[in-house]
Amino acid sequence: MRTKIFAAIMLCCLCVTGAYAETVNPEDSSGFVYLSDAVPDAILEIRYYGTYNFVGDRIDGYERPVAMLTKEAAEALRKVSDELVSKGYRLKIYDAYRPQKAVNHFEAWAKDLSDTRMKEYFYPELDKSVLFDQGYIDHRSGHSRGSTLDLTLFDMNTEKEVDMGGTFDYFGKTSHPDYKGITPAQYSNRMILRDAMTKHGFKPLATEWWHFTLKDEPYPETYFTFPVK
Repeated sequence: MRTKIFAAIMLCCLCVTGAYAETVNPEDSSGFVYLSDAVPDAILEIRYYGTYNFVGDRIDGYERPVAMLTKEAAEALRKVSDELVSKGYRLKIYDAYRPQKAVNHFEAWAKDLSDTRMKEYFYPELDKSVLFDQGYIDHRSGHSRGSTLDLTLFDMNTEKEVDMGGTFDYFGKTSHPDYKGITPAQYSNRMILRDAMTKHGFKPLATEWWHFTLKDEPYPETYFTFPVK
């Protein structure tokens, strides 16, 4: 009898959770904070606000060069930052929350096979026609759920970015965190970032050394659409 009651309670909880996730307003930014407020030690270099990115234009939806994350992800990132600052590093943020409008921009760009302005910098090994099939471009992005970000390390002693053996947003195997074609020092640098992020609740991506998502993200079903401003 107790087993049946417990099962019924769990089913009810799942239904409520699902209903909540489906009713979150994707235009509502109240659950988000600015990283400059939440993690003041972080350096911002928002690539999609500028033109040095794989498209070559400012991306739709980025109205200011700021970074936004859910409150939960920002709180976890503050712990990462505090640990790494004590070791002589600062976090450098390339991208965080990404509105669906930006994802749509990427999709439209990928379909235009004639636009290869930035090929030599970001995908020299690939023909643009394979970007969808190989997963570099998709109709949706985890960034739009608000708890994913792209980042690297900045060395406060040298006052330079840490050498990760590859550049942000490079489409190729060089970007895989466990890529073996880099030096031991470069690999170690990747692991310093990865270890700190995973220690404080983020999970890595197997194809991008710079990409991390909060494991317990608060909006796993919602793809937000409000602009970055």
